[in-house]
Amino acid sequence: MNKKMAEVLVRVGPDAPMGKLMRRYWIPILSSSEIPEPDSPQVRVKILGETLLAFRASDGKPGLIDEHCAHRGASLFFGRNEEGGIRCSYHGWKFDLSGQCVELPSVPALAPKMSITAYPCIERGGLVWAYMGPKDKMPEPPDLEWCGIPEENRFISKRLQECSWLQAMEGGIDTTHASWVHRFELDIDPMHREAKANKYIKADRNAVFDVEEMPHGLSIYGRRNGEPDSYYWRITQYLFPWYTLIPPFGPHPLGGHVWVPIDDEHCWAWSINFYPDKPLAPDERRDLEEGLGIHVKYEPGTFRPAANKDNDYLIDRVAQKEKRSFSGVQGFSVQDASLQESMGPIQDHSKEHLVATDKPIAMARRMLFNAALNLSQGIEPPALAASVQRVRAASVLLDKNASVIEWANETLYDELAQPVFSL
Repeated sequence: MNKKMAEVLVRVGPDAPMGKLMRRYWIPILSSSEIPEPDSPQVRVKILGETLLAFRASDGKPGLIDEHCAHRGASLFFGRNEEGGIRCSYHGWKFDLSGQCVELPSVPALAPKMSITAYPCIERGGLVWAYMGPKDKMPEPPDLEWCGIPEENRFISKRLQECSWLQAMEGGIDTTHASWVHRFELDIDPMHREAKANKYIKADRNAVFDVEEMPHGLSIYGRRNGEPDSYYWRITQYLFPWYTLIPPFGPHPLGGHVWVPIDDEHCWAWSINFYPDKPLAPDERRDLEEGLGIHVKYEPGTFRPAANKDNDYLIDRVAQKEKRSFSGVQGFSVQDASLQESMGPIQDHSKEHLVATDKPIAMARRMLFNAALNLSQGIEPPALAASVQRVRAASVLLDKNASVIEWANETLYDELAQPVFSL
């Protein structure tokens, strides 16, 4: 990647090309449970480099406003959430969901002229989403499959990742690394064990790729040797700009991620497991709540993983030597984060050497870069329509003569009427 592309892809502030692009999409900012009831305490939120506050007003509606009062800049985190707005504790100025000052005790006549930044919010899939772009360009609400299912069918968590959103997201579309860093975890993690596919992932460590640009982003077809007459295909979906859907492992819940920039050097990694057509079993939900699968255990009172860069991700060299863990780090998400954060807060892309298995990463970078530059020329971004989000990842054995793209086009898009395919 040349320096211009690298710089564009990782800078997400309000005036940066990538920041302007990302603001054209609905952004998951926090779980609905973080602002559980009307007039509950407001929560600090940093998204795309902006310091904001999320709160739930007296009528139950969620909102997202500038953290700082328009008067003298005091933090509204220390204010009061009451009667439809946040009141600054310093001098009593009060702001509603739209950012409008509705009460200014010392000079009431000035209130209509005072406001702070505010962004519209909606709730979908147990999350609060904000739109931070131009008001006249607001897209349809998100319609990802996991957003429209009953709450008992899904589990969603988030974790802090201390690196650029780009290098985190790229791990989500890199199917080859499962054969290496996750190879021992596949046999013991309850969300992955007992999958017939595990033997193909372990036996053939170098997938052959075909990548197709789609209305939603990219469909990534990773081919490994299967049985003598078949190939094992893992079909990963990249939904522009920051969603990834993981090919399923065995009879377990489907999974995916959302990679949302906090700023240039940090991101939120949302992790989702779900069944389209049935509730999670009690033991599955318990395992997910305990940080298994693609989820993590936290430092108490935070969303930072308990295994983090300050403790070398609790690396276990004995487990590594005894082949109980390939890298010595435990847990799928922490294994990924340990390597992605090891690249530095922002990877020096000038030193990397991409190979054939990095084709999906190269294509995703080019798609993001072109979209950001095109937007600056007035060309609308891709994948704004909610209807294109109705896609599914898959893992499947197909006859060696079969076309995986034809199979996917008949199975994984639009109405998603077909059953879940997994091995």
